Amino acid sequence: MGQVGLRVAKTRAIIGRLGFPWRAAAVPSGVAPAPLSHRLGADYDTDWARRYPARLARAAIVEGIMRPAMSAIASPNRRGLDRLDDLDGAVVFVANHHSHADTPLLLTSIPDPWRHRLLVGAAADYFFGNRVSGAVAALAIGAVPIERNRVGRRSADMARGLVEDGWSILLYPEGGRSPDGWGQEFRGGAAFLAIRCKVPVVPIHLQGTGRILRKGRTLPRPSRTTVTFGDPLVAAEGENARAFAIRLQAAVAALGDEATSDWWQARQRAHAGTSPGLTGPDVGAWRRAWALGHRDRRSRRKRRRWPEL
Repeated sequence: MGQVGLRVAKTRAIIGRLGFPWRAAAVPSGVAPAPLSHRLGADYDTDWARRYPARLARAAIVEGIMRPAMSAIASPNRRGLDRLDDLDGAVVFVANHHSHADTPLLLTSIPDPWRHRLLVGAAADYFFGNRVSGAVAALAIGAVPIERNRVGRRSADMARGLVEDGWSILLYPEGGRSPDGWGQEFRGGAAFLAIRCKVPVVPIHLQGTGRILRKGRTLPRPSRTTVTFGDPLVAAEGENARAFAIRLQAAVAALGDEATSDWWQARQRAHAGTSPGLTGPDVGAWRRAWALGHRDRRSRRKRRRWPEL
């Protein structure tokens, strides 16, 4: 071995012993090693996305990109904003979930003072599976990681701390987008958060976003949408998260009835407990698809027949 080869071998041996730069320091004997932190999924740190430069960039994205895009693609009809007039402070917004278009539509529909202090609870396994998608979601929509497959203490404590700091949060209690155009049963996470933080919940119903970018589609298709805001709800004394979640689901279903019929008839059915459910009929897939199409055709006929005043 030549002189150069000998020097290279010695250098490699030294680097190997040091483990530089790829190996952590050795753990002393008798001490349990700390668990590895990948800083992804529910562990992804989004604190940087709530600092002023990131908030300024997000405001520019929402107002300069999302708003004109949603106006062109979704043609939104926003109803019920007057129901928020007496509301103040942090709020939990809950909505049905049909499409990736739901979040930009809501970010441009929820009014001030909440719009620019609003965070979006996003599936930790989907949006924060790698650093690039996590950074984009945190910056563009203010996403924070939420574990949707189990009740995670980290996610719950993080969300509670943010709400107590004055941030409002948008959650989709279904846990994911609709697979067939009908809603899914609400889970109790949003209700649990509202009960723990003692803040009101604003139910929202979205109609038409599934036609824009339904699950499985990559390119959007323009369609008219309706965003209906409901009266703020608070948990009753002693009401648990499951019971409150059922009440929130019923409120969103009543708003969906209001969007496809009229306010008076929808209020009557809501009072009688006969509002059409979000989850649709418990029948075969083809009948569920037919019923959904039939409902859409009926709502379009009613909108043509009765002018909006």
